[in-house]
Amino acid sequence: MITIENNQECFVGLWRKLERTRQLLGGQYKRFCIRHVLKAWFGGEATDDFIWNVCHKAVVDDEPQEGWNELPAPSLYPRKHRELLRAIVAVRLGISYYKVNLKALDSAYSIAFPHSTPINVNKKGEGCE
Repeated sequence: MITIENNQECFVGLWRKLERTRQLLGGQYKRFCIRHVLKAWFGGEATDDFIWNVCHKAVVDDEPQEGWNELPAPSLYPRKHRELLRAIVAVRLGISYYKVNLKALDSAYSIAFPHSTPINVNKKGEGCE
């Protein structure tokens, strides 16, 4: 069982745990997907409703993620994982998706993956995507 908090220390642990879970599932020949991640992290608490809530909140490009879809490596494609961790924190703590500390989440990524490009999707003044 893991403890979830809305702070940078917790987020660093979650980013690292996500990478370890990817490696663990790969070693077990299991798909690295939201459903398997949540089952590995929360065991019996990862009910279908819990998984659905996380998937529904983990929106990337205006589309909720699906529980069985294969996820890319977090260090190479962090955007989906950023939204996944944000959704997990929101659902687990019972807070709004928008109350998750994104600055701490993004800086935690840089700590967990120091040789990767930093992420910050909410930059101001960068123009259109």
